[in-house]
Amino acid sequence: MQTKTVVKMKFANVKCLILSVFIAHVSGSHCVPNPDHARPNVNPIDTQAPVFVDSTTNGKLYRVGNGEDGFDIVHVWGSPYEMGFAHGKLQKNATLKMADAVWEYMEDQIIEAVNGTVTFIPNWFLKDVSNYGLDFALDLEILATERFTGKYFAEELKGLADASGADYKKLMRIHMLGELTKGSCSMLGAWGKSVPTPRSLLQLRALDWSYDGPFKDHPQVTVYHPTDSKDGNAFANFGWAAWIGSITGMSSSQMAISEIGVSYADETFGKESRFGTPFTYLLRDILQFDNSLNDSVNRISKAHRTCDLLLGVGDGKTAEFRGIQYSASVANFYDDTNLQPLQDWHPRIEDTVYWGMDWICPGYNQVLSEQIKKYYGSITPENVIQNIVSIVQTGNLQVAVYDLTNGVAYLSNAAATYESGPKYAYERQFVRLDMKALFNEPRP
Repeated sequence: MQTKTVVKMKFANVKCLILSVFIAHVSGSHCVPNPDHARPNVNPIDTQAPVFVDSTTNGKLYRVGNGEDGFDIVHVWGSPYEMGFAHGKLQKNATLKMADAVWEYMEDQIIEAVNGTVTFIPNWFLKDVSNYGLDFALDLEILATERFTGKYFAEELKGLADASGADYKKLMRIHMLGELTKGSCSMLGAWGKSVPTPRSLLQLRALDWSYDGPFKDHPQVTVYHPTDSKDGNAFANFGWAAWIGSITGMSSSQMAISEIGVSYADETFGKESRFGTPFTYLLRDILQFDNSLNDSVNRISKAHRTCDLLLGVGDGKTAEFRGIQYSASVANFYDDTNLQPLQDWHPRIEDTVYWGMDWICPGYNQVLSEQIKKYYGSITPENVIQNIVSIVQTGNLQVAVYDLTNGVAYLSNAAATYESGPKYAYERQFVRLDMKALFNEPRP
């Protein structure tokens, strides 16, 4: 195997199997690293308003944040195709770079695994790599999920490809990445006695994914403004250029999502499946179409699910949050009274739901629970930023804190390849986003 073009993999085994290449290297029956030498994040929160950069038919581009901690905000209107076209028109260069970089990164990781540099993929899987191409395997994955996926995703990607010049098939393929990698992450839902303001809800989504990958170089918030009410809510996707699936986001209906990839499951998860709705699309549907926590519970319960995950859904209107144990076999919903796994290192804490880095991850869960208890009753966005994620050391690639009751979000991204300062998102400056203003942005 001399070139990337001969990288091979067998489709029957691709789903959810190469995640260990992309996430933090851990070993044993549960994740073993512990937070170490942690310091509070004392950077001031940036509260400046977004600055206008450019506009096109059905789209506007803004820049927000200070210097190297800034990122782009792209507003899109119209049909799915029109939204994708506006995205590609405004972010042509970033779209091309991101699509190519993600594809190259996927190829590099498989080559490293075949050559033995990466040692966390089973030998039987590496043998199958020599039989089929990566592109073919992902095309089969697209076919396996197609009937469970709304056609509007493909329409949006077609618009994105047409405007930017990116290869449409490549864009489709890289959107299967979430199913293959998932990432190690953390989440928190806090309400009631745990927060200082009655009937309010605070939610955390900390994304621990591949810092060495291309994602840190192209952060972007994409704000969708559906033209017709039947097309759902306005919502914001906190991700990257060229990326239309959701793993972090908030809607005008005061709903928000969190997600954790599960590498250390137990028997309660049952089985995984490659046939179903890609979870990044399901999470986006929650943001776009759901108006209540019950809507999301029903959606997840009835979905054709795939990989082992932990999900979180918050509803700021009712100050309710649910954590979800998610797999092809189960959809179990948790609040503070039945939270699992119930262990000394993962105790139940009134009016909170939380997981640190994984399902069975004693080190991070214990530190997270200790910080929740330490700031119990005064869990605010500022305390989450300064004294929780920074001490737990979670959110290397991205951290979002949602104040759902007040319609505000706080976002930080990892340092790009060309940027200075601390590497990880939880160490860097956060930017305050007035989500009500973003959702009410006038059409160009």
